[in-house]
Amino acid sequence: MPTTIDREQSLVARFVQAFEMNDGHTLNGTNARLHGLRKDAIGHVARLGFPGRKDEAWKYTNIGKVLKRAYALPMGHTGGDATRAEVDRLRVPGLDAYELVLADGRFREDLSALGGLPEGVFVTGFARAAEVHADLVDAHAGQYAKASEEVFTALNTAFAQDGAFVYVPENVVLDRPIHVMHLVRGEDTATMIQPRLLIVAERGAQLRLVQTSEALGANPVFLNAVTEVYVGHSAHVDLYEIQDDHAHASAVNTLHAYQAGPSVFRTSTFTFSGEVIRNNVTVHPDAEGCEAHLYGLFLGDGAMHVDNHTLVDHAVPACFSNELYKGVLDDRATGVFNGKVFVRQDAQQTNAYQSNKSILLSETAQMYSKPELEIYADDVQCSHGATTGQLDREGLFYLRSRGLSEAQARALMLTAFAGDVLETVRLPALRDHLDALVAARFGA
Repeated sequence: MPTTIDREQSLVARFVQAFEMNDGHTLNGTNARLHGLRKDAIGHVARLGFPGRKDEAWKYTNIGKVLKRAYALPMGHTGGDATRAEVDRLRVPGLDAYELVLADGRFREDLSALGGLPEGVFVTGFARAAEVHADLVDAHAGQYAKASEEVFTALNTAFAQDGAFVYVPENVVLDRPIHVMHLVRGEDTATMIQPRLLIVAERGAQLRLVQTSEALGANPVFLNAVTEVYVGHSAHVDLYEIQDDHAHASAVNTLHAYQAGPSVFRTSTFTFSGEVIRNNVTVHPDAEGCEAHLYGLFLGDGAMHVDNHTLVDHAVPACFSNELYKGVLDDRATGVFNGKVFVRQDAQQTNAYQSNKSILLSETAQMYSKPELEIYADDVQCSHGATTGQLDREGLFYLRSRGLSEAQARALMLTAFAGDVLETVRLPALRDHLDALVAARFGA
């Protein structure tokens, strides 16, 4: 039976009660270390509490209106209602990929397609990995996304029942991308799903991973997902996330990437729909020669709210980071970008760039942008910038003078505006799919 969350103020008490009733054994396997992490995480939830508008990091995002709903926690649920037809709808046309299916956060091996993986590569559910590959899970789970530092990470750590686990050993180049498909059916009421993703790319490994999701039905859904990524020496990891659920789907997506050696990490987030979406991205380059690239494109309409919150923590010399986030907001939609580049005293010769550009298509749309540089080293090249405005009227006039209608001219200009981010996608089939989504959104 699902555990029901009545009000925001009773969340912690009900989590503690559910854990004690089950002694934690129904949650993501019986791995002893994870069991301890879960018990500690519940305490961190109680200690940290949920953020309000007075918390600087949540100043522009009212997550309280989402948390006040009575959510069902599908404890012990197996995701058994998912169907092959639903999986087929989540496929990206032309994308030849290994497929891992999560139904209500649970790994569904019968719906996944993981045959033909190179020797030594593990792609499976998180709960199974905690039992079969306990050494890898113990070495990395909870090491980068700290439950003691952030309440939604603590919440996920305490109650993540399953998710995805990807391990690529030394010098293995994955020939095809991995496509993680989230199917969220939930209960006959509002449902909270908390998947956990752990990605480990050892020295010289290369992998590309795509995440897509579909919230089925009209009931509210809250997805609280945590992804941890370990990037080894000379490894290359590309992550793509497409957020395109219904208007009552909300999410807090937390991503922590740790670069253990000189390596390249890229992450791109594309947000097309949802109610309240918060994306937390933290990257820690911890060796000289690291590269980190963070990209985002968000298209908001209706009363949609999208908040992208990033942190790149430069702690060692001679690293490079680049951020580019773009948004287009219409109707009463709200966008937030809060990006911080932290350059510590020893991180000399750091190159860090950060840019946020947004277009407002209505007088009621709002954008809050706060790019930040905090620098304690003197031999660095760092810059940031933000612009928010409307479509260029002279540009519209020029295009219309060449025979385009106003709608065609707007669509052409908006598609070109989004192009900088779309061009960073390094999978041709995924790029074509995103081009089509953007074109359809703008009426191109």
